[in-house]
Amino acid sequence: MIRNSDSIPFYEVKAAKDTEMQVLISDCEAPNFAMRRFRMQPGGSMPNHTNSVEHEQYVLSGQAEVGLDDEVFYAKAGDFLYIPPNKPHWYKVIGDEPYEFLCLVPNREDHIQVLP
Repeated sequence: MIRNSDSIPFYEVKAAKDTEMQVLISDCEAPNFAMRRFRMQPGGSMPNHTNSVEHEQYVLSGQAEVGLDDEVFYAKAGDFLYIPPNKPHWYKVIGDEPYEFLCLVPNREDHIQVLP
């Protein structure tokens, strides 16, 4: 399968601010992992939350603060992140450029919990 990402729509991420997602490879198209692309606009953010599955991420553009438990990291284009299952994490865009990243997740049921 080969497709161009321009042919795939973005969907609003309702729990986040100024954030949208494309499902590039769905769990119906690949046996082990789904591939998603997130785009967070300047000023955008994603609340503190947990997922029951791990995340592997590669930053395509922009910069963001990324919280993992009680630590804060600064991610930028070219960086990659591993977020273990059930690890609280959040995002906040830094600067005037959108923060975009690829996110791969295993094809298993994902329980998401937004934290206070």
